[in-house]
Amino acid sequence: MLVSTNPHNGEHINSYATFNKAEIDTALNAANRQFQSWQRTSFEQRAQTLKAVAAALRNDKENLAHLMAIEMGKPLKEGLAEVEKAAWCAEHYADNAKSYLANEEIESDAVESYVCYQPLGSILGILPWNAPVWLAFRFLAPSLMAGNTCIMKHDPSVQGCANAIMNAFKSAMAPDNIVVNLPIDNTEVANIIKDRRIKGVSFTGSSATGAKVASVAGSVIIPSVLELGGSDPCVVLADAELEKAADIACLSRIINAGQSCIAAKRIIVEAPVYEQFITLLEDRLARLVVGNPLEHDSQIGPLARQDIQHNLHRQVSQSIEQGANCLLGGRLPADNPGYYYPVTLLTDVTPTMTVFNEETFGPVMCVCKAEDADAALELANHTVYGLGAAIWSKDLQQQQKFVEQLQAGQVAVNGIVKTDPRLPSGGIKNSGIGRELGPHGIRQFVNCKQVWIG
Repeated sequence: MLVSTNPHNGEHINSYATFNKAEIDTALNAANRQFQSWQRTSFEQRAQTLKAVAAALRNDKENLAHLMAIEMGKPLKEGLAEVEKAAWCAEHYADNAKSYLANEEIESDAVESYVCYQPLGSILGILPWNAPVWLAFRFLAPSLMAGNTCIMKHDPSVQGCANAIMNAFKSAMAPDNIVVNLPIDNTEVANIIKDRRIKGVSFTGSSATGAKVASVAGSVIIPSVLELGGSDPCVVLADAELEKAADIACLSRIINAGQSCIAAKRIIVEAPVYEQFITLLEDRLARLVVGNPLEHDSQIGPLARQDIQHNLHRQVSQSIEQGANCLLGGRLPADNPGYYYPVTLLTDVTPTMTVFNEETFGPVMCVCKAEDADAALELANHTVYGLGAAIWSKDLQQQQKFVEQLQAGQVAVNGIVKTDPRLPSGGIKNSGIGRELGPHGIRQFVNCKQVWIG
């Protein structure tokens, strides 16, 4: 059974039966058969379906936001915004897939030579709990518009959200089995990846699990896209617009109670403005409201699971023992049955400390001092991760230097690191391989076929 637990109070919500071998086989067959007809539909037909699904999402957004609140703790306001973003993603690919996948003529010794992009088949999406609707459509929309069918293996803890996503396709009267839900235990995933009916795998989750997924996918020679962990640096130089930088750094850090791969996790501040910037951060973080995600004034909900809460506290406690200065938070709530963690601000953090070296998944901000811009750049790149990074400076030369030398899949200059259906997103190093979103994302699960005509 797959169990959903309310992180606000630890109470049981629902249990969902897992598929047995026969049901798994039926689901894979259904998606594989549907591919034979779905791949032959026009872009216009696929777009019509995706736009109807987007409308169905919006019609059900109150329910979806409520499900996210009770299954993984996302405040209602954030949940409603997530549904809108998922619908936008579906509409974006409906409008742009045809141009993204248009034949590309390349001059050669042929009379005519070009590259065309054709779907592969049934693609497996292994999805996480932290943005259950958005991350599903980040996978579903480009894959479907490319002509693939999708097998959705969602996180065990958000099966209510998974069922609601399937209901959106049903409400939109989408063709049966272009998306198939696969409620299975995580231990079954390796066998699914190895199944000959799976032609590619998209995984979002931890770096450790991503390495296992990539290994299994490689063993059967199918493509994989991995969006993994991050310890994103946010570099603030002395000439930065400090008030705005503090606003955005705090927003980036506390979205989804800090449970985001691309959140600003290491704030690196140039020495001349270090103390001033800490004051700005502390003022903003201290005013945030932590509480029941179903209450509209709550800005930060609980963490999704107790093991996440305890691991986060271990990271904070170790870092304090290692010399970090705790200005806010840092203590487990003693009288709350839920999986809450206080907004925590750690300063004077160095590369020897746990919160600097490990990914922190929760509302914990760590601040490091850099003597100058070069030292800040070195600290930013001093990590095994390479997902996103931000640089705050008014100096155009410094901006360009950081853009060129930050080791990350995406860089934001004087702004927030975020995902956008129009732009590719992904990481390097332990943060993953491949890209999602934008024109690059839709080309991950297609046959890039070279055509030479003599």
